[in-house]
Amino acid sequence: MIKLLIVDDSALMRRQLSTLFQEEGDFDIRQARNGKEAVIENRDFQPDVVTLDINMPEMDGITALSLIMTERPVPVVMVSSLTEKGALATFEALNLGAVDYIAKPDGTISLSIGQIKNELVSKVRVAARSQLKKSGSSVKGLAQRLREEREKPIVRPVAIRRSVSSDGLVIIGVSTGGPRTLEEILPLIPADFPWPILVAQHMPAAFTRSFAERLNAICALNVVEAATPIAISAGTIYIAKGGADMVLGQRAGKLTVIPKPETAKFLWHPSVELLGRSVLENYDPSRVVAVMLTGMGYDGADAFTEIKKSGGRTIAESKASAVVFGMPAELIERGGASLVLPMEKIAAQIVTWAGR
Repeated sequence: MIKLLIVDDSALMRRQLSTLFQEEGDFDIRQARNGKEAVIENRDFQPDVVTLDINMPEMDGITALSLIMTERPVPVVMVSSLTEKGALATFEALNLGAVDYIAKPDGTISLSIGQIKNELVSKVRVAARSQLKKSGSSVKGLAQRLREEREKPIVRPVAIRRSVSSDGLVIIGVSTGGPRTLEEILPLIPADFPWPILVAQHMPAAFTRSFAERLNAICALNVVEAATPIAISAGTIYIAKGGADMVLGQRAGKLTVIPKPETAKFLWHPSVELLGRSVLENYDPSRVVAVMLTGMGYDGADAFTEIKKSGGRTIAESKASAVVFGMPAELIERGGASLVLPMEKIAAQIVTWAGR
């Protein structure tokens, strides 16, 4: 049995979520009405996983999460709204140690619970088996970087501009646990990094712009959301827009990242597999570095394996650091990983390969 604590200030929401998980047959469920009760239940009930609302009276979800991670760390799935404010709160929660989040499709799950049932159950099951990242130093480091950026004018060193057609390209695929992992890796890439970096992070449409802005505040490289076709340039990080897929193509003789509507052919979006295939079709794979980070499923494993077979170099995040070892494990199993590295060594390896 999976011990699940459901935290929500709405009695209707708690009842509907409890019914949903009871129907699965293998959940032992307890409820809490606010963050204060959640902290107590986490101590007494000792759940395997928690679903945690953000906006609640007496104690909000962010405050409760910080106390939970201090007293008795447990995998937490945040329940957030599809708004800019909801996105910012969600990223804060992920950096405090939450494993994943579920976005309310209409601002309230109670009106559309059927739309997210499969996704919610899947995320809670994965979270219950996930590996919690160590809190403390990494979160403190991120907070310090954000504070320093706010307190001083942003003066970015000018990146070295080289021909992207003859140097190289980095592509990154990531899902569950990705935002926090990317916030640990990408700020370590120096301002003179000579290649473009394309990132496909599974994320809703309402979240990716805020996420790109958040990364831009802590990275030496410029970070942009690829919401429209953009000719890629060296030393820039392109975040695929949520609710769509991102491909690499040619526009007016220039390599361009192009957002495309989601296709049912692929299960996850923005699709890592589709991005990888488009790179194979439009770029010399021997000049590609493909990085597979934490996430459930197998998105991108086939395309990244083909990149390696075609002369490219690939990295799979190791089980030691991955929140969820699904996507990297699939790449390794297919023989598609040139190297298997923990999160803290990935940025240095990318820089080393780009300098060759």
